[in-house]
Amino acid sequence: MISVNEALSKIEIHKQTAVPVKRHITQCLGYVIAEDIFSLIDMPPFRQSAMDGYAVNHDQSNTYKLIGEIKAGDPADIILKKNEAVRIFTGASVPNTANAVIMQEKIDVTNTLISSQEIPKNEQNIRPKGEQIKKNTLALTKNTTLTPTNLSFLASLGFDELLVYPKPKVGIVITGSELITPGTPLAPGKIYESNSILLSTTLQNEQINDFTVYKVKDDYQSTEDLLKKVINENDFVLVSGGISVGDYDFVGKALEKIGVTEIFYKIKQKPGKPLFFGKKDTTYVFALPGNPASALTCFYIYALPLLRNFSHCEKIHLTKKVKKISHNYEVKGIRAQFLKAKITNEFVEVLDLQSSAMIHGFNEANALVFITENTNFIKKLQEVEVILLPKK
Repeated sequence: MISVNEALSKIEIHKQTAVPVKRHITQCLGYVIAEDIFSLIDMPPFRQSAMDGYAVNHDQSNTYKLIGEIKAGDPADIILKKNEAVRIFTGASVPNTANAVIMQEKIDVTNTLISSQEIPKNEQNIRPKGEQIKKNTLALTKNTTLTPTNLSFLASLGFDELLVYPKPKVGIVITGSELITPGTPLAPGKIYESNSILLSTTLQNEQINDFTVYKVKDDYQSTEDLLKKVINENDFVLVSGGISVGDYDFVGKALEKIGVTEIFYKIKQKPGKPLFFGKKDTTYVFALPGNPASALTCFYIYALPLLRNFSHCEKIHLTKKVKKISHNYEVKGIRAQFLKAKITNEFVEVLDLQSSAMIHGFNEANALVFITENTNFIKKLQEVEVILLPKK
């Protein structure tokens, strides 16, 4: 059994980042761009009208002869002589011979003549070619996590594919003969299976959507066969349950049989002592405790950093802060502890429902308070380390 810090050090050693791949721009939200992006075009690619109105070749007079119309998408191949004008609409290409666009509210129209209520300024209401960005200049820097606005901007420059770091492919294996599907009658001795929902939605919250859920009863051969298949097909495997030392806990034996190298097993912590971390070829395996709160805590502290690093995320660990505890707290046991807590302003409160089986405690929590080994008591207003949970 190793300490929390030893486990985190072993996790750090095994960080691996995936090889970048090309993806269609519509499938890149939340991905990290793997190269600097330079604009393919000037944006806008032509002199562009900033509003509905009239493009004019202004000289001396405020009266213009109306000779045509240009709407968005039309070529601007009309040649305007002095004191001539065309009707124009927002986003349309402005003729090179026009030197201003006058908004329609400032124009009086009489047949083919228009008169302006103002003397236009040179280039007014005209967006210059390349005003937003020039061709071949830097549009987005490498290692940026792609947001909706990033993607919209790149699409406007003509990009349809981007080189990004891929998200991991994850297999979720749920073990336990006592588990039944929600929505079915609850038979004596059975419980509803919820860890598949817990883990899959937590992955989705990280925008990891390439996952498959597998379920297996407490049978050794079935467990071995399924784990062999899932490990061969995924970058990461999350196993829920079956990793302790009970007569029907077959996961550890099966992992050893199929050649998974143990990196560590069991951590001096609460909750989540029976955590297994191993590797086979290029696939990492986290065998998480079956109790939901333990499984989620272990996922956040140990599995999430490797999953994020795989996709080259800049920030792989949850944010840590120091806060003052708002009350006295007597620590139960000598192991390091991750306690569900709630931060309010500069203070943190350790919540009730700390049992490893009680996922309900996470509903109110927005942080974990980390208590080091051999801590007996924390005094009110003492500073403690807190780990901020991802936003729900």
